[in-house]
Amino acid sequence: MKEFFKNSQDALVWCCKQGTMGNIYYDNSENPHSAMAVLGDFTYFDGEPSEDFALFWPPSAKKDYRIFVPSGKEWEEILGKCYEGRIKKITRYAMKKEHDIFQKEQLQQAIESVLKKEIQLSFIDEKLFYECRKEEWSYDLTGQFADFDTFAKLGIGVVAVKNEEILAGASTYARYDKGIEIEVDTKIQYRRMGLAYGCSAALILACLEQGIYPGWDAHNLASRALAEKLGYHFFREYVAYEVY
Repeated sequence: MKEFFKNSQDALVWCCKQGTMGNIYYDNSENPHSAMAVLGDFTYFDGEPSEDFALFWPPSAKKDYRIFVPSGKEWEEILGKCYEGRIKKITRYAMKKEHDIFQKEQLQQAIESVLKKEIQLSFIDEKLFYECRKEEWSYDLTGQFADFDTFAKLGIGVVAVKNEEILAGASTYARYDKGIEIEVDTKIQYRRMGLAYGCSAALILACLEQGIYPGWDAHNLASRALAEKLGYHFFREYVAYEVY
């Protein structure tokens, strides 16, 4: 069988290829020419561009929202044609996957800046796992895992809590053999308080202690800026498409 996503540097694609999370679909099981890797909101396309395959809506994909990542201009054109009127072009920002770049003292200071606000930073246990799923803004902190047992086996996450209310969090969106892809969210009324910074710092330190690489792929410039504040370096920007 032809090998797809051969040179991909996307952690979510690695998850699908390794079988830890997500799924890979082919246009033909016996002699495939096209493939899509699907995990959570994301769908990555590779191989020969095909309108029929572009229109395929996998059972594991969300019903009302997806992020398409094409592997070339031809895929971009086909996706634009197939989803005309409900597709939006965006730019995402991949960060370098570098080791030994994190300043642990700086990350600890980020954690302390949150604790000084009398806000607790807690690792996501079973109770917090299901609390995250109760509100739309925090759902993705644990939403890619079927249950807490699966999360406990593959994931790790930190939330900021005050008076039993979750204010922000940094957690595992996806897991591959050597690392995770980080998901960061903050409740709208608690943004710009440094909570995402503190949660992310705590998660990164925990990952480093466990020998797990904390990968970061930024959805927007604000996420890229936060990543760089934490010690990451910019790798490249790339085109993606939101489909509603």
